[in-house]
Amino acid sequence: MALLGCNIDHVATVRQARRGQEPDPVWAAVEAQLGGADGITVHLREDRRHIQDRDVELIRQMVQVPLNLEMAAVDDVVQVALRVKPYMAMLVPEKRTEVTTEGGLDVAGNFAHIKSVVARLRDGGMKVSAFIDADPKQVEAAQKAGFQVCEIHTGPYANASADQRAAELEKVRQAGSLILEMGLQCNAGHGLNYWNVQAIARLPGISELHIGHAIVSRAMFTGLREAVRQMKALIV
Repeated sequence: MALLGCNIDHVATVRQARRGQEPDPVWAAVEAQLGGADGITVHLREDRRHIQDRDVELIRQMVQVPLNLEMAAVDDVVQVALRVKPYMAMLVPEKRTEVTTEGGLDVAGNFAHIKSVVARLRDGGMKVSAFIDADPKQVEAAQKAGFQVCEIHTGPYANASADQRAAELEKVRQAGSLILEMGLQCNAGHGLNYWNVQAIARLPGISELHIGHAIVSRAMFTGLREAVRQMKALIV
């Protein structure tokens, strides 16, 4: 059974629309935990467009489940991670113009720099994850760079047309098999929702699913605890 990591970035997006104090992503993390989330995920972007340093620090103190910190491989954010010490640091690509993460990290193309960042994070006591496309080249590079976890970018599967979805699911399955063969933990996330998550959750060896937008969207109508409970019921 895959564990559920609830991403609460979009709660902070609503707050930052008014630069106010509500809704508070720290309380959202508590609510998600009370709803059964096995972990909390936040993305501290370099431009701080939604989650702020204060959020990361308080969530780390408040919740009793593991915190997964998504981050670019840049020194400013690395320093925050080394200070706060989340359970897991996940390196992701980041563009200022994107609304959300658009693709996987190019570990192979930026190997030396990424390897050095991975070493710093691991020395800081964190498990380190790579958010990568379902590409064997990237899986192999991630293993060589010292990552302990690979999270497969499921956006292509989630956004595929009906006649292409099976092929995209197979790519995820094959990448997951390779990740496991290399002795790494296999996670998955991006674009997963209440209608497409079960096929991914049933793949062999998937340890964690990280889901945010769908849960926060449903929470507008059901409350966050119930939205988390409903997602958990689907991935059991």
